[in-house]
Amino acid sequence: MQRRALITGVTGQDGSYLAELLVAKGYEVHGLRRRSSTFGNERIDHLVDVGDTAVRLHYGDLADGNGLVRLIREIRPHEVYNLAAQSHVRVSFDQPTYTADVTAVGTLRLLEAIRDVQDDTGQQIRFYQASSSEMFGKVVETPQRETTPFHPRSPYGVAKVYGHWITVNYRESYDLHASCGILFNHESPRRGETFVTRKITRAATRIKVGLQDKLHLGNLDAKRDWGFAGDYVEAMWLMLQQDTPDDYVVSTDELHTVSEFCEKAFGRLGLDYREHVVVDPRYFRPAEVDLLLGDSSKARRRLGWQPQVSFEQLVDMMVDADLELAHRERSVSRGVVGRERIAA
Repeated sequence: MQRRALITGVTGQDGSYLAELLVAKGYEVHGLRRRSSTFGNERIDHLVDVGDTAVRLHYGDLADGNGLVRLIREIRPHEVYNLAAQSHVRVSFDQPTYTADVTAVGTLRLLEAIRDVQDDTGQQIRFYQASSSEMFGKVVETPQRETTPFHPRSPYGVAKVYGHWITVNYRESYDLHASCGILFNHESPRRGETFVTRKITRAATRIKVGLQDKLHLGNLDAKRDWGFAGDYVEAMWLMLQQDTPDDYVVSTDELHTVSEFCEKAFGRLGLDYREHVVVDPRYFRPAEVDLLLGDSSKARRRLGWQPQVSFEQLVDMMVDADLELAHRERSVSRGVVGRERIAA
């Protein structure tokens, strides 16, 4: 029997990699996307409208509980992956109410919809909740594992703690097959350009081709555990293949600073980041998270998962992809200037 999966946040970085993985495994994949004035499907265009293997997109929103019930009744998924969120930590300080409504209460609405449909149909729906290392915040131990207490330092982190614990509560209260993946930072060429790693690789490559000269960043001493998003979505899938639901830290178990990321990215291009990076107080968080380092031994032991892409390979991958983008951007800008000169 072909399995059906619903992915919220399918147009995001993780959603696109997960959709690719599930399509390759023969799933019928459905994706939830919000209605907006632009399509925003760039990451999954290659998976949409491609015959029998297409990802089928549905309009919906985690703020609309009734709509979620209708959609799940229609699709009857075997697995639901909740990747949708207002996921930018710095933005969550500017939009805390929206962050709470979507990232926290949105998870509850989705769980309620699953419980409602599951009770009516008797079909088990397995649920994955995208928890976050930002829940650890002001860490009380290093490395952080599944038993480490949470101390979130942003509205985003607080919202993720709620989503995590409400998932655990529904698992224990209603016997739902619901698992949480506490994913540490994971990046890729598909990462949004406002996130620090992609901000670095975009700026470094634009500097290399002469499109800009400086990069403004916040705390260069922040330490993170960075992995490749394509590796991490496999861990999500593995969690829902287990007989018993549980919670798992997913990480590389390696620590690197923002300045080290800069050094590797600029160094890939033969540049010295110290000549181009400017520390800008505007980009410091009201409450900083200085260090996040995972202990993924449980996931490696029980799921048989381990990351395949190293830190150095990840940085190189992102720089190489953004260098191609910068070259295209420069070509377009030169073409526009050329046309303007002809017109003049």
